[in-house]
Amino acid sequence: MADPSSYRPKPGQIPDSPGVYKFRDEHRRVIYVGKAKSLRPRLSSYFQDLANLHPRTRTMVTTAASVEWTVVSTEVEALQLEYTWIKEFDPRFNVKYRDDKSYPYLAVTMNEEFPRVQVMRGAKKKGVRYFGPYGHAWAIRETVDLMLRVFPVRTCSAGVFKNAARTGRPCLLGYIGKCSAPCVGRVTPEEHRELADDFCDFMTGRTGTYIRRLEKDMTAAAEEMEYERAARLRDDIEALKRAMEKSAVVLADATDADLVALAEDELEAAVQIFHVRGGRVRGQRGWVTDKVENVDTAGLVEHALQQLYGEESGDAVPKEVLVPALPEDAEAVGQWLAERRGSQVSLRVPQRGDKKDLMETVHRNAQQSLVLHKTRRASDLTTRSRALEEIAAALGLDAAPLRIECFDISHLQGDDVVASMVVFEDGLARKSEYRRFQIKGFEGQDDVRSMHEVIGRRFKRYLAEKEKTGEWADDGAVPEPEDDGRPKRFAYPPQLVVVDGGQPQVAAAKRALDELGIDDVAVCGLAKRLEEVWLPDDDDPVVLPRSSEGLYLLQRVRDEAHRFAITYQRVKRAKRLKSGPLDAVPGLGETRKQALIKHFGSVKRLKQATIDQICEVPGIGRKTAETVAAALAAAAPAAPAVNTATGEIIEEDDGGSTT
Repeated sequence: MADPSSYRPKPGQIPDSPGVYKFRDEHRRVIYVGKAKSLRPRLSSYFQDLANLHPRTRTMVTTAASVEWTVVSTEVEALQLEYTWIKEFDPRFNVKYRDDKSYPYLAVTMNEEFPRVQVMRGAKKKGVRYFGPYGHAWAIRETVDLMLRVFPVRTCSAGVFKNAARTGRPCLLGYIGKCSAPCVGRVTPEEHRELADDFCDFMTGRTGTYIRRLEKDMTAAAEEMEYERAARLRDDIEALKRAMEKSAVVLADATDADLVALAEDELEAAVQIFHVRGGRVRGQRGWVTDKVENVDTAGLVEHALQQLYGEESGDAVPKEVLVPALPEDAEAVGQWLAERRGSQVSLRVPQRGDKKDLMETVHRNAQQSLVLHKTRRASDLTTRSRALEEIAAALGLDAAPLRIECFDISHLQGDDVVASMVVFEDGLARKSEYRRFQIKGFEGQDDVRSMHEVIGRRFKRYLAEKEKTGEWADDGAVPEPEDDGRPKRFAYPPQLVVVDGGQPQVAAAKRALDELGIDDVAVCGLAKRLEEVWLPDDDDPVVLPRSSEGLYLLQRVRDEAHRFAITYQRVKRAKRLKSGPLDAVPGLGETRKQALIKHFGSVKRLKQATIDQICEVPGIGRKTAETVAAALAAAAPAAPAVNTATGEIIEEDDGGSTT
């Protein structure tokens, strides 16, 4: 535990201006990021008597070993820089909201020639308009199915679209009137884009305009005795009204607002957001976080707004944001939101009327979310803790292994030999720490030798990171640590190494650690045959009960390592099988390879071409043509393909196709 006075800045050294500050630990990792209107009083507050500090703040300042700051011009710049650094360094003592699941959005791909309506999850893409998020994907599909009667926008995938264009026949939706069939030219790209724009306008809440227009057209059709058209318009109006009924009317028609509510206790906080567009609730989402820093409701609101709008721009930021408490720098946060939207944003606490009533509903949802999360987590934590304690007892460890690394070897009959390393912390997978290896020391199939190489390479990297951070050095000198603060790839040692295999693999792993002088990392192996746990230098395995939570956790770790390894091995094998003679030509990129194949139709015809004929391909000079001809001439002829059903040899014809 560090003494904060050992790194306290000298009097007068801290500037009295807006800025952002970082606390680093002894390994130079950034552990906390904060901002302040004035850096001097804010930083000075961390270096008072430890007894006066909040327990979480006390833990942070005693974990830190240094503090540094960056001066900015305005509070808005400080807010933006704080958000950027939190995203970049992922400090352990900062509040970080995380989605409890990946919410589906209704997306319209306006960046394509023929925009497509579809369900999307994950990171947002440029040029795509998003609506939502929704609680369930089926809710999106029901809404879209109703709206396609009026706005027959394309919903098919690229493959289906191209196939329909090639055959000249639209899909079923085109035949039943739920797609305008741009694939076969029923509408022009401009007409289809207008349909997509109208679809987006309706989804943003401009519903009254279309309903009134359709009602006017229906009346006109009836007066002109076009009763079939009037009936279709009547059905379209009913479809749109049913789609609108999917979203509850909660506020006035012109209201575009996000309502943010919080429920918290001493340790955790839950946030719920209702997205209201055009007076209707168009989406809902929620997060739960651990309160790892001393922060009040206003601070939690500020963190939530950073998480919610940090990557958004334009209409994704609404005109109005309603919160339970204003952040400390409410004016700066409001200005930051306005910059992201491109126009004024109202940030306020609702005091009366429908908006206050709706905020109470959002708050009740947050309370229910927190209760449900704590119920699940209590059960989950109990199970994981029991599993780690059982592993520690079975393997004779002094403490529960909070970080477990598992290694597995994968190959196909000795080819494409690879290895995987997966990491579990506190019984949960930490996928950002996963690593994969290619076996470089030898060729062929030897799992034991491969395991020895991989364990050695992993822990050599660990020792190298220790030297960089200055934890020790062979000559007694402390090297200059890296100053980026990012988590190092192999800097953190596990308490337990698990290998997929029995005695030979365990012995190889132990030998690799011994050669590096590492004696504080436990090793075990899990054999698939009888799910036995093997320890170094033991002739008999440790047998855990089949109902053991510890055995179940080890199986999960082993199976995850196997999955990760075999996935990588298959990718390598597929890449090798796809390679051809043109891949060996130096300086020949993918574009020019495709140009050659497109010009000649096949590699076989390219082999038969002269250098002058190859030079006729756009982008291919004479020197490149000579290199291509030489490479193809040196390439060994491929073995003929065989039809396994008939035994017939499959020959490649002049056109590049097979018969």
